[in-house]
Amino acid sequence: MANQPSFIAEARQEQIIKATIEVLDEIGYVHISLAKIAKKAGVSTGLISYHFDDKDDVLNNTLMYLLQMQFNYIKEKVSKVESAYDQLIAFIDASLAYQGTHRVNNIALIEIIFNARTEDNVPYYKVSNDEEDPLYTYLQEILHDGQEKREFSTFNTKSISTIIQGAIAESMLTNGERFDLEAYKNDLVHMVTKMVR
Repeated sequence: MANQPSFIAEARQEQIIKATIEVLDEIGYVHISLAKIAKKAGVSTGLISYHFDDKDDVLNNTLMYLLQMQFNYIKEKVSKVESAYDQLIAFIDASLAYQGTHRVNNIALIEIIFNARTEDNVPYYKVSNDEEDPLYTYLQEILHDGQEKREFSTFNTKSISTIIQGAIAESMLTNGERFDLEAYKNDLVHMVTKMVR
């Protein structure tokens, strides 16, 4: 029984975060407000203020939620295969599949990263963080493991991780009705295979 309030609080916070994602998709970061989030979530603005400090806190928590969802989705797919090469291909496949199946999440993520600013008015995408992006770290671990097992050749894992993640991120920005994600994935896998072997 002691954990029940925190479980309810977590569920309510997730409800508000999911509403925030939808509002970001519908009207964008510039026009978002607690009132619009509250309306979408079917709650009062007072309830949002009970769970979050302010609008920035809601958006920061939404960003963390989106990044964690993406990481969990990809890691779950990668963990199903054994060899480093298969893990690398699963990483690329899962990353691109996530772009294709989580369009609303991608839009919300882009809206926050390119519009949110720190207290010093620095855009989030320009903030240098000591903590590495968990997806970059995870990809580097896969590449390093492949080198240790002699599945991969010698190369700078950080550079190759950046190239792969850059190609994945670019697909998120160009993903439209005419964009063939499957063909893009096949081309990327072909290119990456040549780089690592």
